[in-house]
Amino acid sequence: MLDALRASSQTWVGRSIMAVVMGLLVIAFGFWGIADVFKGFGANTLARVGSAEITPEQFQVAYQRELVQMQEQQRRAISSEEARERGIDRQVLSRMLSDAALDQEAHRLGLALPNGVIARQIMQDDAFKGPDGQFNRQTFEARLQDNGLTEQNYVAETRAAALRQEIVATLTNSLTAPRAMLEIINRYYHETRNIDYIVLPKSAAGAIPAPSDAELKSYFESHRDLYRKHEYRKVSLLLVSSTSLAGIESAAHPISDAEIKKRYDEVKDQRYTQAEQRQIQQIIFPDEKTADAAAAKLAGGETFDALIAERKLSPKDTDLGTVTEATLADKSVAAAVFALSAGGVSKPAKTQFGWAILHVQKIIPKIVIPLVAVKTSLAQELAIFRAHKDLGKIHDQIEDLRAGGKSVADAAKAAGLSARTIDEIDAQGNDKASKAVPDLGDDQKALLKAVFASDIGVDNDPITTKDGGGIWFDVLNIDPARNLTFDEVKNRVTQDWTADETSRRLVDKAVDLTKKLDSGATIAALATAQGNLPVKHVDKITRLDPQGLSSTILDEVFNRAVGKAGSAEAQDGGRIIFSVASASVPPLDVKRYDFANVLDQMKTALNDDMTAQFVTNLETGLNTRINQQVWQSISGAPADQQ
Repeated sequence: MLDALRASSQTWVGRSIMAVVMGLLVIAFGFWGIADVFKGFGANTLARVGSAEITPEQFQVAYQRELVQMQEQQRRAISSEEARERGIDRQVLSRMLSDAALDQEAHRLGLALPNGVIARQIMQDDAFKGPDGQFNRQTFEARLQDNGLTEQNYVAETRAAALRQEIVATLTNSLTAPRAMLEIINRYYHETRNIDYIVLPKSAAGAIPAPSDAELKSYFESHRDLYRKHEYRKVSLLLVSSTSLAGIESAAHPISDAEIKKRYDEVKDQRYTQAEQRQIQQIIFPDEKTADAAAAKLAGGETFDALIAERKLSPKDTDLGTVTEATLADKSVAAAVFALSAGGVSKPAKTQFGWAILHVQKIIPKIVIPLVAVKTSLAQELAIFRAHKDLGKIHDQIEDLRAGGKSVADAAKAAGLSARTIDEIDAQGNDKASKAVPDLGDDQKALLKAVFASDIGVDNDPITTKDGGGIWFDVLNIDPARNLTFDEVKNRVTQDWTADETSRRLVDKAVDLTKKLDSGATIAALATAQGNLPVKHVDKITRLDPQGLSSTILDEVFNRAVGKAGSAEAQDGGRIIFSVASASVPPLDVKRYDFANVLDQMKTALNDDMTAQFVTNLETGLNTRINQQVWQSISGAPADQQ
């Protein structure tokens, strides 16, 4: 559905509808524009919301926590520059201001939540559950420690967040999208159209006479931005990392089979062995007597499913999922269950939750990946590990050689390595054929920025790689960016002019034909007059199912009234001439399977709008202020980005 929404937003109707949604979202971010008053602050105050103060230290803690969470989600490092470009710092401060305003509103309203409610909320949080699916104190404490929180602080934050949510929920729970808006959305996504069309080939434009030099020069002057050469640089590059050294050292001293076998044996259990798994069901009984009675029924032939039904339990109540022996908390129970065969039922066993009988639904056997399947990757791993030991020494050696005045190429040679010469590279990392230059290291953006900030003959600092290696470079030559001359690109200009002239003639012809259709001519008659072109028919076109038509054609089809004609560029460069034969809009049905997401998005947008306006009013009433001097010093952003 999201892909369809993105595709639909390419049309003017889609853009209109999405503009409404995005307009609401824009308002939701409007509370960043709070009062621009910067007087009366203490030296250690970043912002003030009513009686609450936000210190730089509080902001830094929240900012770092947000950054760590993003890095964990994206599984990569995020630099401070990238975070600032993405506005993470402003988002964090904005959220802190909003939270402070809502906290004071909760206090003004006298809102409170019992300790039991907060405790249940924390215990139901999946982040704090152990392997058995229950709250685990050790997991809870470890999570808090990882995030630099004490239990007291976390409980206080959870309570405050819950009260803020209560306020927001009161504002937004009853919000619904207006029916008129739903009708528009229903028409946009579910209207179907049937069309008849013909395709004018490029040849219908006729023979295009050769352009004069005057015409070409005029075209060239009006399209100069198309004929500009990028700046290219010639660079001597030396990349020293564990991976690059591993290849060199492995060629000279290959990893032996004995080394590979030893490493395999060391990591086999952790990396190449999937322990036996079992899909387990469990019924908990209030006491041993009840459990024994149930066991007797099972011994007498009653099935485990029948016992579940008899006790009025759901699959969710009994399903422990697919587990390994190590993940079951009770080791004695785990040993008993993993001694059973598939379909087997355990004897009543006492667990931390009461007396239980467990049933093995399915057994997934232990799997061990053989050495032959991972031999190559292990050899590479060992080579990298071995190379990493020498990385620091080689890094220092290169730096000493560079400090002695040697070029990158000479320093590499003296260290027994080879520098690489890149004859041409632009600021985006492409060569003159617009192909990406490979193997530029793990921080290509930083390298290119440094290369294009340097000059010929400059002794540049190396770019540090993630494993502690480095990338050294010398700029050998600079071919500056410039406007190409007419003579250099005359052939390209001729091709571009001819293509544009062909397209223009086809458009003119298409306009003439659509006028004839709108005046009463049939598309069959036009097809015959244009050389017996085939007439095609497409039924039930929707914006979500274009029946193979391009987005450009789809745009035009839904921009025409029933019975009217239009045209659009075909994918092969020709021109489609179509007539809208009929259209149909189904009645609004909010229960349609594909309408639920739209309703959710509209409700989210309305909720965001209402919340944003409410918070903005709170902040204004509380005389919210930011100390711009402190903000600029801790964010590092230019004044015009504050």
